[in-house]
Amino acid sequence: MNGGADGPSFPPLFEGREVGRGIDPFAKACAEAALGCDAGAIVYNIGADRLAAAIVFAPEVALEDAMAMLPACGVGFQNALGALAPPEVAVHLTWEGGILVNGASCGGLRAASSAADPDAVPDWLVVGLEVPLIPDDPDAPGNPASKSGLNYSDIGGEAGVSRDNFYYIDGINVTDGVSGTFGANLNTEIIQEQQVLTGGIPAEYVGAPELLSSVVTRSGT
Repeated sequence: MNGGADGPSFPPLFEGREVGRGIDPFAKACAEAALGCDAGAIVYNIGADRLAAAIVFAPEVALEDAMAMLPACGVGFQNALGALAPPEVAVHLTWEGGILVNGASCGGLRAASSAADPDAVPDWLVVGLEVPLIPDDPDAPGNPASKSGLNYSDIGGEAGVSRDNFYYIDGINVTDGVSGTFGANLNTEIIQEQQVLTGGIPAEYVGAPELLSSVVTRSGT
C-alpha cells in the first residue's frame, strides 16, 4: 500500500474501501465478507490518532492452515513499519497477535472466519489491524512500559507518564523526545555500570521525577 494526496493506493487484486471514524473496519469487513464480497477487499480508516484496517481473504485450505495469514500480515506490517521508522525503533509481534514497539504494547491483529472447525475450509477469512498513532490522553498517569502509540510510545498503566523518565549514557541525556524511551543504540558489552532510580532523583537530573536510567560505559582499551 502506498500513500498519496488522494489517500492510499493498493496493488492489483486489492480494493480499498474507506469507512468513517465511527465504523469498525474489522466488523465492516466481516459483514461484507458474509455478504459475498470479493477477496482482496481492504476496509480501512486512517485517523489522526488511530489506524485501523481489515482485509478479506478467500481461503482454499482448511482454517487451521489458512490462519497462517494472521502472522503473515503481522510480519508485513512489522517490515513496513521497520522500513519507515528510525533504526532504534524495535517492532515485535506476540503469539496472541499483539504489536510491541520498543517493548510497549501498540495495538495488534485479530482474525475471524466463517468457519469454527479448524479442519473445515472457510468461505472467508478476515484479518484486522489496529494501531494507535497517539494516546487518548498523553498526560494521563501510566506505566512507562505498558502501552504505546506510534507517536508517543510509553503510556498506560498506573505509575507515571513517559515524559517523566530520563535515560543517560555517561552523563549525556539520550532520551528520545518523541517516544520518551531510550533514544540510542548501545552495545551491552560496553556497559560497566547501570543505575535505575525511581525516587530521590539527584538534583542535576532536572525533569525526571519518576524514573532515571543512567549507564556508565567501560573506558580504556
